[in-house]
Amino acid sequence: MKKKITIIGSGFSALSAACYLAKSGHEVAVFEKNETIGGRARQLKKQGFTFDMGPSWYWMPDVFDRFFADFGKKTTDFYELIKLSPAYRVYFGIDDFVAIADNLAEIEATFENIEKGSGQILHDFMMEAQSNYNIAIKELVYRPGVSPLELVTVETAQKIGQFFSNISRDVRKKFKNEKLIQILEFPVLFLGAKPSDTPSFYSFMNYADFGLGTWHPKTGMFDVVKAMVSLAVELGVHFHTKMNIEKIIVENKIAKAIVVNGQRIDSDIILSGADYHHTETLLDKEYRAYSEKYWDSRVFAPSSLLFYVGFDKKIQNISHHALFFDVDFNQHAADIYDKPQWPKEPLFYANFPSVTDKTAAPEGMESGFFLIPLAPGIEDSQELREEYFDKIIDRFESLTQQSIRKNIIFKESFCKNDFVSQYNSYKGNAYGMANTLLQTAFLRPKLKSKKVKNLYFTGQLTVPGPGVPPALISGKLVSELIDKAI
Repeated sequence: MKKKITIIGSGFSALSAACYLAKSGHEVAVFEKNETIGGRARQLKKQGFTFDMGPSWYWMPDVFDRFFADFGKKTTDFYELIKLSPAYRVYFGIDDFVAIADNLAEIEATFENIEKGSGQILHDFMMEAQSNYNIAIKELVYRPGVSPLELVTVETAQKIGQFFSNISRDVRKKFKNEKLIQILEFPVLFLGAKPSDTPSFYSFMNYADFGLGTWHPKTGMFDVVKAMVSLAVELGVHFHTKMNIEKIIVENKIAKAIVVNGQRIDSDIILSGADYHHTETLLDKEYRAYSEKYWDSRVFAPSSLLFYVGFDKKIQNISHHALFFDVDFNQHAADIYDKPQWPKEPLFYANFPSVTDKTAAPEGMESGFFLIPLAPGIEDSQELREEYFDKIIDRFESLTQQSIRKNIIFKESFCKNDFVSQYNSYKGNAYGMANTLLQTAFLRPKLKSKKVKNLYFTGQLTVPGPGVPPALISGKLVSELIDKAI
């Protein structure tokens, strides 16, 4: 039966759900509070430079392929993918970096050169990681988190021990060189928790990294947003921007309408792709399924301090993606999760899309994106932003042996306060709720409200979890729940 469905927000999960629900024949309207579509995956354009403001890693290409295939389409119908080679560099000191190749054989050789015998150990580790990937990404994550029985299969029963060990412990049993350990622990940071708190089963992220490679849509991650919007419009979805949702109206425990800019808009189903905690504050207190105490007790993924920088020259000694691990990895993790504070010596990530995409910067210039992971809920001020920009630029110049500070045309920053004001993000988190053992699958906030009929949720605070591929899957899962309930 055709229903009128209102979707709050226009991030990847909301766009995904909009497409699936429109395909099912429903009348779908998307309401976005900001001026442009895409949620955290918006673009910044300035003085001829273009930046992806949020996600910048294109991993798990099979998930994107599966999404578009559900509509009889291919990714190539919308955008071109470039496989990055090297995928990324990891800097450990001056003239001391490890380049991760675009194929497993070369990565094994790199490991072997650093630690004798580790090439074969990595090969065996990746075979297990691939097995986990096939179970997780092809099966488990496409289940709606309704019951613990969703996790019980013949395959998972054989790997039960991996849910009670952790990535850090497993990696350190197999490898001794600290550089290799950090490279293998890095991918689970996308899951929003310390490697020591992330179940071993999540080694499938290592397969996503080394096995499937790192890709880049030809003119940036916003290509994916444009593709999904194009598909949604083709399916009949209507988009409305500058629409700040002020309230969700509930009558007789049934979601009936939203209030937008003072206007009531009725619908049969309300689906929020906005921050889960924020969405519940739009309800009268009696209809909220999760208390403030609940949210405060959850382990959240980091917030971030981001800088979008235009340079008037090409930068040397860099790759498209670069990780700077020249300081204490464990101490920075502790500063995020154990005793939240600004790190004295932060790890950071740098992304230079103009290395691959010539449209990202004017000719002869470079666009740079810098990111420092931070504890959510932390103090944020312009003075702190400037202090930490100076810290990372000093180290960047030293590690890459060049001067770049005087070549900065402009820089724009984005931090915790902006995540709150622009995305209504709980404590200003950047990636959602961490995938720890006690926050996995059915233990995450539900896709369907427990207190209000016809109210649903999607995105990084519910199943399957943080990241762009999980967001696409989350939209599919919630659309299936809605269709099933009608």
